[in-house]
Amino acid sequence: MIYLEGVTKIYDKSSKKALDNISVHIKPKEFVIFVGLSGAGKSTLTKLITHEEEQTSGKITVGGIDYSKLKKKDVPYLRRKIGVVFQDFKLLTKKTVYENIAYALEVAGISNKTIRSRVPQILKMVGLENKGKDFPNMLSGGEKQRVAIARALIHDPKILIADEPTGNLDPKNAWEIIDLLLKVNEYGTTVILTTHNKEIVNTLKKRVITLKNGKLIKDQEVGRYTLQ
Repeated sequence: MIYLEGVTKIYDKSSKKALDNISVHIKPKEFVIFVGLSGAGKSTLTKLITHEEEQTSGKITVGGIDYSKLKKKDVPYLRRKIGVVFQDFKLLTKKTVYENIAYALEVAGISNKTIRSRVPQILKMVGLENKGKDFPNMLSGGEKQRVAIARALIHDPKILIADEPTGNLDPKNAWEIIDLLLKVNEYGTTVILTTHNKEIVNTLKKRVITLKNGKLIKDQEVGRYTLQ
């Protein structure tokens, strides 16, 4: 599903390596957690996977697509196969929950008939079937993150990247979001979670990839949070 081979990333204005010779293979339907202190390279790694950034050297292959051969016009289609959820939700404040999710389909040119069918299905999946007419300012933090997850799933992506999705949530809502990510994974979606939450990492007992100063220092099949 995801191959990184000797991947290094250096940003133009710095000689420092944001990522240094990273090699990792993530299989289809895996649930993988990236951990690392601020500046370790987690965000850079996820941006390379979504092709928001390009590697300085090394090879990236996602879903059989060699990124070095990817044409610019094909990038939007690639990104529909990769859902992304952020810590700060990134919802459109003047659109309802339904409209926020539908908008992701509208910009892709999907028919109104398909939108009317698909959006209620996704809302039900994330437990928000009664919130479609609400605006973001009427929702709790946990509900906003559920909307963000629904929007990320609307194209039925093969990969879901959740970048610190519980960072702004209280423990109860945080665990509800983690339970939802586990449910998504059970449906067959590959899930990549980045988090600083030691309790979540140690409780899940999933594969943990630990980054430090741009280097991959540990890859545990059943991992724990070992950073200080």
